[in-house]
Amino acid sequence: MDDHAILREGLLALLALEADLEVVGEADNGAAGIEIIERLQPDVVITDLGMRYRTGIELISGVRRVAPNTRVLVLTVHNGEEYIRAALTAGANGYVLKDSSRLELLQAIRSVAKGHCYLCAPVSARIVSGYLGEGDRKSVAFPQNLTVRERQILTLIALGNSNKRIATDLKLSVKTIEKHRSNFMRKLELHNTAGVTMYAICKGLVSPDRTGLHVSTEAQDRFGADELSAVV
Repeated sequence: MDDHAILREGLLALLALEADLEVVGEADNGAAGIEIIERLQPDVVITDLGMRYRTGIELISGVRRVAPNTRVLVLTVHNGEEYIRAALTAGANGYVLKDSSRLELLQAIRSVAKGHCYLCAPVSARIVSGYLGEGDRKSVAFPQNLTVRERQILTLIALGNSNKRIATDLKLSVKTIEKHRSNFMRKLELHNTAGVTMYAICKGLVSPDRTGLHVSTEAQDRFGADELSAVV
């Protein structure tokens, strides 16, 4: 969804070149977009944040209501923390800026379709930082197959700590930390530190409230995807 026709046309032309991607609908405003999404139930919705009749944030919330299995990728010029936080809080699964490359946009689409959270490098650099928790922060539901120690180390890694630093803080050997790290990454199908950090953000383990850790999401997972349907 985008209220600029030339941008929608450019996106349609780009996606038409990809054999595994099919555009099944488009809309120039949020209200019309919700109707199309409810009817077509696409795999992925690509939306801007600033639109007529209904904002992108309202649209994201609406998608969660009418098409709970549909994934949402924000494609926008807005790089402000308030926009990013609002979009992720509303339920966006990815956030890419309009000056991103064609390859990164395609990677983002396929990534969110596979169930991952995707943030382009400038966005992750702005929001990724963390803290172990504040007094009023809600408890987080970790996957049951993770041990308490694996959960602890996952959070510490997402906060930007090295294996050596974690080993020192927990009074364990570096080899023990590496073993726990390998175990939880295998269980969660994560492949690198960026993936760990993105997982932590999506699950609410680290906060987008502060600045600190800077992570690039470039060159994360590469997918041989099935055909995906999208509304733009």
